[in-house]
Order: sequence, then C-alpha cells, then structure tokens
Amino acid sequence: MPVHRRPDAPLALTMGEPAGIGGELTCLAWRERVDSDQPFFALDDAHRLACLSRDLGLNVPVREIDMPGDAMKIWPDALPVLSRPLVSQVRPGHPDAANAPVVVGAIDDAVAFAQSGETAAVVTNPIQKSILYDAGFRLPGHTEYLAALTGVGTPPVMLLTAPGLRVALVTIHLPLAAAISAITCDAIISTATTVASALQRDFGILSPRLAVAGLNPHAGEAGALGREEIDIIMPAVTVLQRSGIDATGPFPADTMFHADARSRYDAAICMYHDQALIPIKTIDFWHGVNVTLGLPIVRTSPDHGTALDIAGTGKASPESLLAALRLARDMARHRHTFDAAAIMVSATEP
Repeated sequence: MPVHRRPDAPLALTMGEPAGIGGELTCLAWRERVDSDQPFFALDDAHRLACLSRDLGLNVPVREIDMPGDAMKIWPDALPVLSRPLVSQVRPGHPDAANAPVVVGAIDDAVAFAQSGETAAVVTNPIQKSILYDAGFRLPGHTEYLAALTGVGTPPVMLLTAPGLRVALVTIHLPLAAAISAITCDAIISTATTVASALQRDFGILSPRLAVAGLNPHAGEAGALGREEIDIIMPAVTVLQRSGIDATGPFPADTMFHADARSRYDAAICMYHDQALIPIKTIDFWHGVNVTLGLPIVRTSPDHGTALDIAGTGKASPESLLAALRLARDMARHRHTFDAAAIMVSATEP
C-alpha cells in the first residue's frame, strides 16, 4: 500500500560527510530558494551550518526546528535545521570517524520521516564511505543502505539522470571483473522492470522506452567478441518484450549516447558502472542526479562526491544539489498523482 503523503510536504536533506562540501551546498541551496513552494529542511548540526555560513560569507540565517512540518513556516526567512549535533569538531577536508554515527543517524531519520509521510522525499548529501567503513558501516553505499532501511525485497536500482539522458545500472559498485560475472539474465530483467515501472510512476512517462546496452565491443560482433549478448542479454530483452515492456537491444555502447540515439529511448540499461557514468558525466557533469529506484520512498542525491579537496573554500557549486532537490520534488508529485489514480481505479473495480 503506498504511503499517504502530501506532495507539498517538505523535503528532508541529510548532512552527508561533515568535512566535505555538503554543508556549504545546503546553505547555497537555501540561498537560491530552489522550489519556494516546496521547502527542504536539513538534518545537520545547526551550529556547524551557522558557522559555515558566517565563515564563507553566505549570509544564510539558520534556525532550528523540532519537527519536519515546522520547516514550512521557517523557510521564507531562514534555513530550517532539525539539528543533529556532531561529536567531534569538524575540520574541512579532514573526516573524523567519530562523527560517522551522526551521519548515518541523519539518513535513518530522513528515511523514517519519508516512510511516515512527514516528508515528500529524501535528498542525501554525499557521504565519505571509507570513513563510514572505519566506523563499522557494512554496506557498499547509500543505495544498498536505503534498501536495507526500507526492507525492499528486490534489489534497488541506481539511475543517473541529467537533461537529455537517463542511465540505469545492472551492476553498481563492483570491480569490473566481478561485474561481468554478475551480469545475468535475471539481473537485467529485474533492473529493466524496476526502471520501466519507475518511469511511469515517478517520471510521468506512460509508455517508457528502454534501450539495453551490450557488454562487449560492437555488442559482441555476433559472438566473435564475446557471447554475453547472445547467451544473456538478448534472452533478457525477449523476456522483457513478452512482458509488455518496450525494450530493445543489445546495442553497442559506443553508439548509444549521441544525440540522435538518445532521442529514441527514455532510459538506457547499462551493464556496469563506467558504461553508464562516463556518458552522463560527459554530457552534463554539473546537473547529474543520482536516483534510487525500487524504494517505497523517493530518494535523490547529487551525482558527485564529498570534494574534500575544496571543502570550506567556497568553490563548491550547488548545481547538482539544486537539480537533485528539483527532481525529488517532481518525482514526489508524479508519484502522488500516479498512486491517487491507481487508488481511484481500484475503488471503481467490481
């Protein structure tokens, strides 16, 4: 049963790695007033954000709130913060594992608020996974952790989106040699099915078109350069087509991402990490957004890391975070409309 949430509820923005650029991006995003009709609140250390604003000359007033709903009235005049005080003093560019439990706790709280319907969506600032691992974090990253928190049975899907391109990954954070062995017919079918459903529910695309990439050069050259296309990918595409999904391929990856090719599909299903991320970051590095599909909540994130090398310098660009906030708003509204329509149809069925 879908969670009942108001599509105009505030967005929850997590702190990410405190020693990275997340805090200054949060302040800059409020200063830009992205989506004045749908505020966000930060799950962060309010004192830290106030100091960052002062030190970087951002002139962003920070005000603590007690619950997500308070953000609505605070938003026009100050950045609303549901404060999560850090344990150790932050030095930009120098992560401290002592703060890791607070970082993870902010994610936990944001997800809980989204599951209860108090927020419309979750937007996550980048985390420094190596520091979380040092503190005992046992999952590869945000995507896998969010799946564990929400208890989904089907593996979640990482979708990267920028103006003009969406790419979804069959395998995510694996060494290339391990990724190849993890590409199975079932994995491709599961990924593509999740993407097709999400394009309808969260993006408002009623008849989504999927283009499935090959694995080998020239999509295997009819088996001369590898049989994965023949033995694994083509059978998966056939199953998808028989299930009613508009999927085509496999296509050679080196000809899938020019402008004419991109106009023929709504999302590309890619076999491994760099096959997907190189084209999207080349096409639009500054506006890429990371989306987790297959969750009962909406989650987006900037498509960049913690940028420890420029943290605290004022050089960070908020463009990707702004794009993530806008997309979270739009996805939440599409999902609300789609679910409401499904409930109405269900109510009229005999």
